[in-house]
Amino acid sequence: MSKQKKVIYYHDELNDEFAGDDIKAKKIDGSYRYLRENAWGRFLHVFWYRIVALPLAKLYMKLYFSHKIVNVDVLKKAGTSGYYLYGNHTHFLADALVPTLVNMPRETAVIVHPNNVSMPVLGRITPYLGALPLPDDREAMKHFLEAISRHTGRGECVMIYPEAHIWPFYTKIRPFKDTSFRYPVQQKLPVFSLTNTYQRKGKKKRPQMVTYIDGPFYPDQSLPVKEQKKLLRDQVYHTMVERAENSNMEMIQYIKQ
Repeated sequence: MSKQKKVIYYHDELNDEFAGDDIKAKKIDGSYRYLRENAWGRFLHVFWYRIVALPLAKLYMKLYFSHKIVNVDVLKKAGTSGYYLYGNHTHFLADALVPTLVNMPRETAVIVHPNNVSMPVLGRITPYLGALPLPDDREAMKHFLEAISRHTGRGECVMIYPEAHIWPFYTKIRPFKDTSFRYPVQQKLPVFSLTNTYQRKGKKKRPQMVTYIDGPFYPDQSLPVKEQKKLLRDQVYHTMVERAENSNMEMIQYIKQ
């Protein structure tokens, strides 16, 4: 007898969250340190990012997901410029690892929910892995913007999950707002899309994760800022929807109530 597929019922594609982590997020105010660039901070970054996280990410994604990346060479079109990468949010761990693997040898900073820096132990490590928590006040916003500008100014990638909430193994693309597209518009930087798909591989019960990279998409500076954001959002969204059609293995069925 075959195992019954898990079912999740949802109400709101924009706001429902199914991560199940139940973490109390700390407030990200003006005292939060986004940039940790003294000698000790640089050492911890190299240790956790290069020596620990990168090898473990490769191993986990290979063994658990038989991970495959398609069309990654398009990132070379950014040249030496920093850029923004937007992806679908479908796995609590893979979503933290895939951007690092996709962008090698460039480093990646990831805009995250404050939950990611609020965990008792791991929360102290994630900032050295590139986690940039969303700010809660004006002073923190100033430091946040300085941090993302510092990363892109060094030719690095800033990863954003515009769906904002994790829906595990979801095979479609949820609608998302254009709010986060103001960053590449303000900085006049290229944008790429990242679409994780779940595909059947032989008789395995676990899907293979295949990641598609597309772009670059550029802000159209002939348009007002509001329209630039919308155009970038629409280009990324429609590309991701098209790539998501490659998913052919559904681990969890999502039903709207």
